[in-house]
Amino acid sequence: MKVRFRLNGENVQFQVRGAESLQDLLRRKEYFGTKRGCENGDCGVCTVLLDGKPVYSCLMMAGQVEGHDVTTIEGIGDCKDPHPLQRSFVEHGAAQCGFCIPGMILSAKALLDAEPDPSRERIAEAIDGNLCRCTGYVKQIDAIESAARDIRDAKLTHGTKLTHGTKLTHGTKLTHGTKLTRGTKLTHGTKLTPDTKPTRSKGIRRATGGRAR
Repeated sequence: MKVRFRLNGENVQFQVRGAESLQDLLRRKEYFGTKRGCENGDCGVCTVLLDGKPVYSCLMMAGQVEGHDVTTIEGIGDCKDPHPLQRSFVEHGAAQCGFCIPGMILSAKALLDAEPDPSRERIAEAIDGNLCRCTGYVKQIDAIESAARDIRDAKLTHGTKLTHGTKLTHGTKLTHGTKLTRGTKLTHGTKLTPDTKPTRSKGIRRATGGRAR
């Protein structure tokens, strides 16, 4: 049986082996950031995002993702260009042994995508399904809270081009050389420097991926 879906932003088609789980399929295709743990949906190390929501890949049949969007840890950043959550986990010493971290970061990403400014209680709830035997979760919660701030306060650096329909939220800072194209929406609190340039350029498309540590 063949299954077609989007994996880390790309359309893929894989041959599924019988009653193969999504976890087994991803690992067979060398997406080893999807860890193998309890295989009962208890530990959360196999967490991936399905249409932006965290799911246990060990409990999903590979055929169930037909037509859906799947994101693994490899799809959000790598060592050269880490996601703010990945960077924050390292900076706060929250990675520990690292085994549970890919799933935890994906659960945190789903939260921050839906709630940019969550409380510590909401962060704890979001990672409740991701077990960590190395720590008491304080550093992980600190890291997620810090990443949320970094994402909200993200700076667009020199030469960044914003294309039609781009929305900039409260607190976004635009620095020297940032180019704004037709249709860019600036909301309350966006800061523009004297050298911010309106333009009609098409802009650039940025793609990330690769294996996270």
